[in-house]
Amino acid sequence: MQNSIIQDRKFKVVFLTTFIIWWIVWSAMHIIVLIDFGFTNSLAVSDSIISNVLLAGACLLVLNNMRYYLPKKEKYWYVLILSLALSGVWLLIIRIVLWGIFKKETHYLFSLVQSSNIRFAIAFLMIGFFTMLSLLWFTQQEQKEVEDRKTDAEKLTKEAELYKLRQQLQPHFLFNSLNSISALTGTQPEKARHMIHQLSDFLRGTLKKDEQQWSSLKEEIDYLQLYLEIEKVRFGYRLQTSIVYKDEVLALKLPSMLLQPVVENAIKFGLYDTIGAVEILIEAKEMNGQLIVTVRNPFDAETALPLQGTGFGLASIQRRLYLLFARQDLLQTTVDNNNFITSITIPQIA
Repeated sequence: MQNSIIQDRKFKVVFLTTFIIWWIVWSAMHIIVLIDFGFTNSLAVSDSIISNVLLAGACLLVLNNMRYYLPKKEKYWYVLILSLALSGVWLLIIRIVLWGIFKKETHYLFSLVQSSNIRFAIAFLMIGFFTMLSLLWFTQQEQKEVEDRKTDAEKLTKEAELYKLRQQLQPHFLFNSLNSISALTGTQPEKARHMIHQLSDFLRGTLKKDEQQWSSLKEEIDYLQLYLEIEKVRFGYRLQTSIVYKDEVLALKLPSMLLQPVVENAIKFGLYDTIGAVEILIEAKEMNGQLIVTVRNPFDAETALPLQGTGFGLASIQRRLYLLFARQDLLQTTVDNNNFITSITIPQIA
């Protein structure tokens, strides 16, 4: 907003300077023409100043009028009629004023009458030019304001949707965690208390991340570790995880809370339909200046359902990525030898 105000002030200064220079040059040409026709310097200067000050005033009147009223469908008729009317009024005023000042200069007064058509044509062209220029400028400004309002509305809508997507933590994860805590309370109270602390830290981290749009990969991995520790209490030995990355990728940025739904989706399809141990592999790397995160989980093609839809978790991630980058190709899912692979590409914002 501050830059917009500064730019607007700069434009006004440039416009006013150009406007003044234009009329000075035009007035000088007016004086030269009158002197060439044999009129005295004082008469030529007086004619030029009176005529062009009033004509410049008419142009400024048009400019000011366009600030408050912009014709729509009738704009060409409006420009024509306004230019004709102001040119006629201007001609009438200068004839009255010049006639009153130089009433003893019969030769000049005769020339004034004879040049009325030329003066009217020049005034019409000048006023018409400034009318069209004003119309185009303020129409463009109006369109820009409409586009800015539209952009602001779309931005607010996008931010609201992104916030909503970040808020939609899978309810069944919380319910299952509470059920696991309830089951452990009677048999393993220490483990139950430990799980409560982990769940508390996880939810506290979720609340903190609600306030930020982006996180580093290191922050996301730390947050993901909390989630995995809770899930390992639920699934015990059956859930094995491996996170592979190089230290140089830890500073790369990605949308907050993006990885947890992906890993949750992998656990859902990897463990819910099996009874043995399952390893979830999470790999992060940099490629062509982009962060690539791959999550791999095994599945049984006869019982698992990953191919029938990406589920809410992946669908919400795909929507978030589209809102942030306007691209539909940043989330890809493939199947390789009974492994379901989810790959996410995160362009880095400078």
